[in-house]
Amino acid sequence: MDLSQNVFMQGKSRYLTEAEKAAFAERIEAIRDSVMQTLGEKDARYVYRVRDLVRYTEIVGRSLLMFGGKSKLMWVMGTVSLGISKIVENMELGHNVMHGQYDWLNDPTLHGSSYEWDNVCAGLDWKRTHNFEHHTYTNVMGRDRDIGYGLLRMTREQPWQWHDVFNLPSAAFLALFFEWGVGIHGLHLTEEAGTKSTSLKKLRSPERKKHAIPFLKKMSRQLAKDFVLFPALAGRRALPVFAGNFAANTMRNIWAFGVIFCGHFSEDVEIFPDNIENETRADWYLRQIKGSCNIDGGKLMHFFTGNLSHQIEHHLFPDMPANRYAEVAPKVQALCAEYGQHYDTGTMRGQLKEVFKRIAQHSVPDEIADRIWKNASPQR
Repeated sequence: MDLSQNVFMQGKSRYLTEAEKAAFAERIEAIRDSVMQTLGEKDARYVYRVRDLVRYTEIVGRSLLMFGGKSKLMWVMGTVSLGISKIVENMELGHNVMHGQYDWLNDPTLHGSSYEWDNVCAGLDWKRTHNFEHHTYTNVMGRDRDIGYGLLRMTREQPWQWHDVFNLPSAAFLALFFEWGVGIHGLHLTEEAGTKSTSLKKLRSPERKKHAIPFLKKMSRQLAKDFVLFPALAGRRALPVFAGNFAANTMRNIWAFGVIFCGHFSEDVEIFPDNIENETRADWYLRQIKGSCNIDGGKLMHFFTGNLSHQIEHHLFPDMPANRYAEVAPKVQALCAEYGQHYDTGTMRGQLKEVFKRIAQHSVPDEIADRIWKNASPQR
């Protein structure tokens, strides 16, 4: 029978039998193995070059800010260079190293267990909420805390509350201060993943205090470095250096927010109920595909997103060096087409449009959203 004739559809994907799912999983794993067995000097050279770029652009940026005199052009160039350093360190170096993508190098400076990134979020907290919770329970209500980051309503499964009318301004605020949102998110202030409620009693609990200590230490170090140490070293240029550091951090925050939300909250990304106890490895692969979306673009786009423009491949293979995602993406997309599974990809402009449409739709009660957006999905 032509598999495309199967009339049962889930979202935009065709229903697969258990045998089909098992075969699909085997071929996904074969794609992974074909890359992981060939890791070597080229991949090592790549990550060391990325680290060099991060270091050199930071040196150039901070130097221009501190010694650029009264030139506005020097200030802009210094801020942009420092912003590039922070973006690449956050997206292509820190995120990927802390996933353990380069543990095989046995280099303690690039090992997932010891690397600490340029971010107020403590690495240990991030690895717990992101590497474990988010990547294990991707888009599962009640388990994945990245659904709205405890601040935004992103699905109808989250009951509407009056403050959800501020969904769009809250998203703008989160974009400007995204590293702080991620850092506070790691404190587990909400009582349940995917919710937006907490209590003073919960805030004072020993569990919250345990998570708060590493965050407060990391936050203090980051603030001292960017807004005390370097401005102090600049002497009379303390204010321009302070402003440049703030602007560079804001550049990184807005870019990271855009990449992350485009990769997780486009219109067709699915949210799943918490009924995964009997989920097979094949089911997990399918959930990663349905719960993620890619961003189309060239090599420069992929690089500055940390290759998270290949979000589907990242969720399928989180420990694969991200510079190899472009190599496997066409294979994954072709496999999805063969098995009738929706492979969500689009331009960044298009994905951002869908993200903010989704945020707007869930800012109002569902019955109002249905009248405003007649094609709004009742499941999203």
